[in-house]
Amino acid sequence: MKNREEAFLKLLRMKLKLIILLFLGFVGFTGMAQKITPAKWSWTLEPANPKVGQTAEIIFKVKIDKGWYLYSSDFDKELGPVVTTIKIKENLGVSIDGSLRAINPHSKFDKEIWNGTYTYFTEEAEFRQTVKITSDSWKIDGSYDAQTCSNESGLCVPIKGPFLISSKLSASSTSEDPKKKASNSAAKLTSPEDDQSLWQFFWVAMGAGLLALLTPCVYPLIPMTVSFFTKQQGGKKLAFLYGFFIVLIYVFFGTILAFFAGASFANFLSTHWIPNLLFFAIFILFGISFLGAFEIVLPSSLVNNVDAKSDKGGLLGVFFMAFTLVLVSFSCTGPLAGSILIASSQGVFLKPIIGMLGFSLAFAIPFTMFAIFPGFMQKMPKSGNWMNEVKVVLGFLEIALAFKFLSVADQVYHWHLLDREIFLAIWIAIFTALTLYLFGKISLPHDGPSGKLSVPRALFATAFLAFVIYLTPGMFGAPLKGLSGWLPPMSSQDFNGSTPLNEENSNTSRSTSAVKYSEFLKLPLGLTGFFDFEEAKAYAQQVGKPLFIDFTGHGCVNCRKMEEYVWSDPAVLSILKNDYVVVALYCDDKTELPENKWYISKVDGQEKKSLGDQNLDFQISRFNSNAQPHYILLDPRKDGAPMVPPVAFDADINHFISFLKKGIDAYKSM
Repeated sequence: MKNREEAFLKLLRMKLKLIILLFLGFVGFTGMAQKITPAKWSWTLEPANPKVGQTAEIIFKVKIDKGWYLYSSDFDKELGPVVTTIKIKENLGVSIDGSLRAINPHSKFDKEIWNGTYTYFTEEAEFRQTVKITSDSWKIDGSYDAQTCSNESGLCVPIKGPFLISSKLSASSTSEDPKKKASNSAAKLTSPEDDQSLWQFFWVAMGAGLLALLTPCVYPLIPMTVSFFTKQQGGKKLAFLYGFFIVLIYVFFGTILAFFAGASFANFLSTHWIPNLLFFAIFILFGISFLGAFEIVLPSSLVNNVDAKSDKGGLLGVFFMAFTLVLVSFSCTGPLAGSILIASSQGVFLKPIIGMLGFSLAFAIPFTMFAIFPGFMQKMPKSGNWMNEVKVVLGFLEIALAFKFLSVADQVYHWHLLDREIFLAIWIAIFTALTLYLFGKISLPHDGPSGKLSVPRALFATAFLAFVIYLTPGMFGAPLKGLSGWLPPMSSQDFNGSTPLNEENSNTSRSTSAVKYSEFLKLPLGLTGFFDFEEAKAYAQQVGKPLFIDFTGHGCVNCRKMEEYVWSDPAVLSILKNDYVVVALYCDDKTELPENKWYISKVDGQEKKSLGDQNLDFQISRFNSNAQPHYILLDPRKDGAPMVPPVAFDADINHFISFLKKGIDAYKSM
């Protein structure tokens, strides 16, 4: 849910920026249409003059504009984003020795679009490729292929180009922009998201710590703390040390995770079946325990041994008192602290530390206050049945969360055990049971005598009932956009009662089997169309409709967001189906075309062999743009400019509808 909230806030910020751009009118359009190069490549060879038989390293450095990030080379190519690649022609006195290495990229797990971990760079990137010199007269002739995306505008720009180093050249680098050398600044340890995301995560973690204070395992520790500090000499100093040690213990575990949570570990933790099934089992175990089936306790010998050391008093005694608090409360705080650690492992280096800092601060501050002012104890509400009710609610939530881990493994390994409607049925059953419990219709083993329903309990019950009502249409194909990051994809739904996806209402009656590249490329939302410009143009002339050109990419996050949030609107979808011929031109597709279709580009002089390279070359040469998403409305009867100014990423549905309608009016007036 947190990821959805962050995405929603980002969309709101994007809307404000787009309103400003629209206010600027043609100035904004001109800037958007220009070819942009947000990443500048340079390269050197070390050693500069290698001899025959020696190995040398080509060091590529990329200066990345502020607000942009560049995908790295060391994640799964099938995930979606464009992986940075380097190609070198062999038999020119050099041979490739090993694979391309990315130097210290950042790592991020994306749930909403890719459902996997990718790596990336900000500010500056570095790649290294080892080669072996096999001749006195050698030449390193190659090309690079990468993709950069903007955090603010939502654009994604392919970055391609040639490089050349030879024995006749000096060791100085040659680059696309010789006047601008790559800087030596280190890449920031932040994600493509705003730096504020770490602060948001800190507050979420602190909220989890406050929730942990309400659990039955923690509440009885309050009088133990008061009793301990009434016997100590040292007053406030020892009390503050007590809180410090609680924080230190939790942050220590966060630091350990941060040390190991590199790209490979985060990918393993997030997607491999072993940790996901382990987390599933742990959360189910804790959840059933919270419901009252049994108690989870640490070995008494461990707890007693630590507790005995705390009786010594002084600095060492305070430390072991804090350690006792952490151990004794583990059976209730474990799942909450574990959830923070799991979430943080999918982030940057600082995230586990910040997560544990927020969690432990919320946990430590009240106990520090009780240690300083034992009189607070008299103002605390008495323990009772309300504590068991909190524990039961946490139990239901733990069980519901457990199925998310099982769902991740199910999707990654294509087991099809937990397709979308099965996942929804389980969640509906869990939250219905929770609603009935809060309304007092069912009881569990440790519940006290039932009485009148309290106002807070009634409000929580009503909220969970509303959530169940929201989930129910998803069983029949409703998209449930607010939970799309948590639910299995719509493609796993066995039945769908919604009519907008019915292909009988599509924008073309032509069989998709006859469309070029349709065996491996698909349009979203049940749309049918084309993936080759000339084919789409011929069909549009035949049926008398304008062309909607979608310059897109498999690795374009904002292309998917436009499809999910804007194209899915009934008004937009109706116009695309009925009034336009849609052609999607994938600019990052690596499908190699037959040799007789290869050509040398007039833009960069490079040979274009793949479908994506040719589509991108078409976008640059024809429309002077190299960013995706990019939408063009074209009259197929003419080879002129777009009928109306093009549109890029824009989450405003009304603006996109206006864009489409202006294109229809322009087509009819020509």
